[in-house]
Amino acid sequence: MTGSDASSSFRLAYVPGVTPAKWVRIWNERLPDVPLHLVAVSAAEACGVLRDGGADAGFVRLPVDGADLSAIPLYTETSVVVVPKDHLVTAADEVLAEELADEIVLHPLDDTLDWEQRPGRPAIERPATTADAVELVAAGVGVLVVPQSLARLHHRRDLTYRPVADAPTSRVALSWPQEATTDLVEDFIGIVRGRTVNSSRGRRPEAAAAEPKGKGQDAGGARRKPAAGKPARKPAGKSPRSASGGGQAGKGGRRGRPRRRS
Repeated sequence: MTGSDASSSFRLAYVPGVTPAKWVRIWNERLPDVPLHLVAVSAAEACGVLRDGGADAGFVRLPVDGADLSAIPLYTETSVVVVPKDHLVTAADEVLAEELADEIVLHPLDDTLDWEQRPGRPAIERPATTADAVELVAAGVGVLVVPQSLARLHHRRDLTYRPVADAPTSRVALSWPQEATTDLVEDFIGIVRGRTVNSSRGRRPEAAAAEPKGKGQDAGGARRKPAAGKPARKPAGKSPRSASGGGQAGKGGRRGRPRRRS
């Protein structure tokens, strides 16, 4: 990790389908003096942008190409088939890839799924982008299998989707160049991992200085333990003398003398 940050801002790349809003909000709360700039990139160019210094870190789709990039897997997405709302596929809650055998399954050039054998029949030409493929689905040309987040990103009222149970999944990760693991990158890693502002890792030095005293220290307002052998408060109920068999105390707290027999 470098000793100081290379710039006074942080650039975060993200691929289509990833919504970084939650992490950006936490960043702005914790480091309001360091602007965070979002950089939208395609899945194919994400690693190149990180290597070229176009972003300090980025949300990418695995695998990353090369050992010079660090990556922390975050979550795995279900793959779905995008179809017109009146398609036969919509009769089921989910489908298998073999059930698409008679369909033209579009394969855009920016596809991120790693198939061993693609289902269905190929189109005459591959669409340039996932967005173009969605337009073709709406026109009745074929169907499209994509990570669920991309189906939501390109949502249309005339289209819907269903999970494909045996399709490859897509994993999203936070990645950055190993040789450029700055303090700000560590800060963002801490946010993504869910660490608190006072965590011992992934925080800036000023955050450590502001950390409150932990439990067990004599901080202001802390409760003190009672001294050894002494009760925390005076017990209510009978007087201690009542345990020796004497009579109960009167209203004034005084015990009366026993009457003499005549």
